[in-house]
Amino acid sequence: MAKFETQVGIIGAGPAGLMLSHLLHLHGIESIVLETRTRPYCEERVRAGVLEHTSVEMLRAAGVAERLEKESLRHCGIDLGLHGQRHHISFLELTGKTVTVYGQQEVVKDLIARRLGDGGDLRFECGHVSLHDFLSGRPHVRVENGGATDTIHCDYIAGCDGAHGVSRSCLPSGAHAIYERTYPFAWLGVLTEAAPSREELLYMYHERGFALYSMRSPHITRLYLQCKPDEDLSQWSDDRIWSELMTRLGCSDGWRPTEGRILQKSVTGMHSFVVEPLQCGRLFLAGDAAHIVPPTGAKGMNLAFADVYYLAEALRTRYRENDQTKLAAYSSRCLTRIWSAQRFSWWMTSLLHLFDDTTPFDRKRQQAELQYVMRSKAAATSLAENYVGLPFA
Repeated sequence: MAKFETQVGIIGAGPAGLMLSHLLHLHGIESIVLETRTRPYCEERVRAGVLEHTSVEMLRAAGVAERLEKESLRHCGIDLGLHGQRHHISFLELTGKTVTVYGQQEVVKDLIARRLGDGGDLRFECGHVSLHDFLSGRPHVRVENGGATDTIHCDYIAGCDGAHGVSRSCLPSGAHAIYERTYPFAWLGVLTEAAPSREELLYMYHERGFALYSMRSPHITRLYLQCKPDEDLSQWSDDRIWSELMTRLGCSDGWRPTEGRILQKSVTGMHSFVVEPLQCGRLFLAGDAAHIVPPTGAKGMNLAFADVYYLAEALRTRYRENDQTKLAAYSSRCLTRIWSAQRFSWWMTSLLHLFDDTTPFDRKRQQAELQYVMRSKAAATSLAENYVGLPFA
């Protein structure tokens, strides 16, 4: 059995865990990152990649935006579509800010490279990880792999291991509340080998269901169709997918998405989840371990970055000033932003999707609200402010 010492044990090498480790390093605080998956899995798993203005500024300030600056796509707004008509919402004009398209896997690659370049302790393929003594005394993490057990003693544990990780499951019964909502639809997403034929995202309301035109790079597009949560992908041939995309995304001016070879198909459920509080003893949850939002509002990775921004700042004041005030307030500070993002994601989702129990009245009301957002500067500004990201409080 090998024993190790560090100040912060971080569970999970996703965006939250890696960014936290890097921010702590900048503050002179030691950490060890433990990940059960392989490094290639972490670096190649394709996930959403719309970064708020706030998140981009955070990456720049942390010195990990060099490749992002060269390869990302800067978006000054989005298009909303109804009855084949598009309306542009200019984030730049309404807020002075933009968003950036840069895949989550690319962010992960950059953070891993930087942490390893700085001599960071990242451990992949850890096997079974368990958390101990975080309610009282000094916490430790056990890593059991191939018959050997390592013990890592630390002052604090950051649970950044996602919705299905061990961290959240360690919360004692009765110590937290769970708030959740499952939507009665999902997204059928495809990754295609086709250069984007639009400069920005198109969110389209359609009588057959919502559709989204997005992109990941100058050569790859990402498209989504509203579908059933239990949709059978085997029933969706490439021809059927393209036919449905052309129908839902087609615009009255003749624009259609450019077709290309479909590289990947998947079905993503629509789910909202929040655990309160985000801290228990010396265990702090961040990212998907603490909350899930529907992808409509593009908030997932951005919320994770906000969590670790608050946590890193709280740990900095704890170690540098021996002040635990911000650590004690970590959960409440995060939850204010989390619920704001949940509200926005719910609103965007409800605005654009068809529900099974939607009545003709509801559809007309829904369309009227979408038209209001399109023609009202005040309504469009509210959307823009939330989409580009609210400043850190």
